[in-house]
Amino acid sequence: MTPLLDARSVALDGRLQPTNLDVAAGSLVALIGPNGSGKTSLLRALAAVEMTSGRVVIDGEVLMAAPPARRPHLMTFQPASRDLVWPIRARDVVALGLFKAGPQRIDELLEQLELRPLADRPANRLSTGERARVLLARALAPSPRLLLLDEPLSNLDPYWVLKTLELLRETVRATDCSAIVSLHDIDRVDAFDRVLLVDRGRIAADLPPDAMLASLELGQSFRIERGENGWRFRPPLEDPRSSP
Repeated sequence: MTPLLDARSVALDGRLQPTNLDVAAGSLVALIGPNGSGKTSLLRALAAVEMTSGRVVIDGEVLMAAPPARRPHLMTFQPASRDLVWPIRARDVVALGLFKAGPQRIDELLEQLELRPLADRPANRLSTGERARVLLARALAPSPRLLLLDEPLSNLDPYWVLKTLELLRETVRATDCSAIVSLHDIDRVDAFDRVLLVDRGRIAADLPPDAMLASLELGQSFRIERGENGWRFRPPLEDPRSSP
């Protein structure tokens, strides 16, 4: 079966080693890794925002060859930044995700993300969590085949963490699209189908959630391990040269 995402040798000099990645349609993929490991670099390369080398194919179309009007239907990328400096209405920020005007689609997203009370407020006066929801609505607006979301759960209260994960799952199931979502909270990976662990600019492990949480690779990358009372520091490996 042809994957929805077929990325070959995507790389960023000094930040992301040449990487191959396939993602099937209907997949919800978590992207984890220590700070500075290359999660954002991988997302930016897949989105063709930055790419030293490689090729990205989405639904059989080469992303870089697609005309501007076509690209939002293939892929949208939501950066980790929540900055919105212009005093434009939240409703109009969501509309920026559409190449053509689509009032019905905007209203649908405002309803899904409970943004109606905020729709006519200047986006730069919203809280960080509220802006995060507005920006997620913008990313969802064109109904892309592939969502690339960098830390969409950051700055959200517990209700909106759960609600966002539910919305992403429903979107993937309903449209057979796929999403790659970077996370800091590794305990959230059980909401996903698959987990990619990035370390030192490469994909160090690609496993189902339960296997990832128990993996040696995760422990080595994050320097933690599971104990009786939750996560704890991982003891450093003993230097064999110190043995008598």
